[in-house]
Amino acid sequence: GKTLRSLAVAAHAGTAFDGQHLYQLAEDRIQKIDPKTGRVVATIPAPGGGGDSGLAWAEGTLWVGQYRDRKIHQIDPQTGKILRTIESNRFVTGVTWLDGELWHATWEGDESELRRVDPRTGEVLEQLEMPPGVYVSGLESNGGDQFFCGGARSGKVRAVRRPRRGSA
Repeated sequence: GKTLRSLAVAAHAGTAFDGQHLYQLAEDRIQKIDPKTGRVVATIPAPGGGGDSGLAWAEGTLWVGQYRDRKIHQIDPQTGKILRTIESNRFVTGVTWLDGELWHATWEGDESELRRVDPRTGEVLEQLEMPPGVYVSGLESNGGDQFFCGGARSGKVRAVRRPRRGSA
């Protein structure tokens, strides 16, 4: 698509929106940005100190992936204090929330998948395996039935349909 506007801020491994402000990972910090002006209005430390790999907004908090440490942190958006940490047994390459569900992307060796996990325990509740050689380097959802997955060195963004839920 066509770029409508660019903001001159450091931007690395994740962006989130709380309905009013953008939050942007910028190496060892998370910047809170006014999207109208592009001005950084606050900064908090990133929990991974530069090893972070995804950012999402849910439940009034930020959720931050840590790639090599295989963790997802829930943090206070005002202070950066870690409120909760859940563990993964794979590298975490992206984090998103969809319909009250926490999902994260993984990439390790030649395998990638999308995982729905319990936000309290980290237990894997559902897995969507990617075909061999398809690497997921970032994850976002459209708020409906699709995920958008960064394609690492391929230069592609892939759309992945979320499985339908059975009706009660």
